Amino acid sequence: MADWVTISSLATAGGTLVLAIATFGSVRSANRAARVAEQAMLAGQRPLLIDSHLDDASQKVSFVDEKWLHVPGGGAAAEAGAEAVYLAISLRNVGNGIAVLHGWQLATDGRRSAPDGPPPLESFHRLIRDLYIQAGDIGFWQGAFRDPGADEFAQVSDAIGERRHLTVFILYGDQEGGQRVISMFGMDPRDDGAYIATIGRHWHLDRPDPR
Repeated sequence: MADWVTISSLATAGGTLVLAIATFGSVRSANRAARVAEQAMLAGQRPLLIDSHLDDASQKVSFVDEKWLHVPGGGAAAEAGAEAVYLAISLRNVGNGIAVLHGWQLATDGRRSAPDGPPPLESFHRLIRDLYIQAGDIGFWQGAFRDPGADEFAQVSDAIGERRHLTVFILYGDQEGGQRVISMFGMDPRDDGAYIATIGRHWHLDRPDPR
């Protein structure tokens, strides 16, 4: 004679197992869809900075002490004085979101090849003000040294006076404070006293690097 209690229990257990499997598949599918949606949202606000085009407009860059530099499209500018050193680079945002510039670091060793990794974040100079560059538009980076007694001041002044290649690492991210990137730019001196700006490499800090 059939043991209906056992059969009923087995049927209930089987139904519960099927329901659990269906729920697990549904949750996995929902999580996958959520990840895809998040990636699409982040891509929609991801900035990426390169040097601007040679035919882009020249920009006037102001500093807090009322000093001005004129930076041509695709170019950069550097000026060393007794009390301050001023630098600027014309940039273009080829990403989809607003770029917010946070900080920078400069190297004067003349090396043009990219290092294995970016400088540590604690070595970056924080910008006095945030600089914003809209998607598809041009903007600029600016930096200054104002302590004539500092070793860095002397090194940069000498490099500018000797017309050596300069390397600038720029830290920036999206308008939400995420998707941080460090981009390496070169400043190559020209015969007319100006500089040509070049992009060297990008390092992503908040997501896996593409390399």
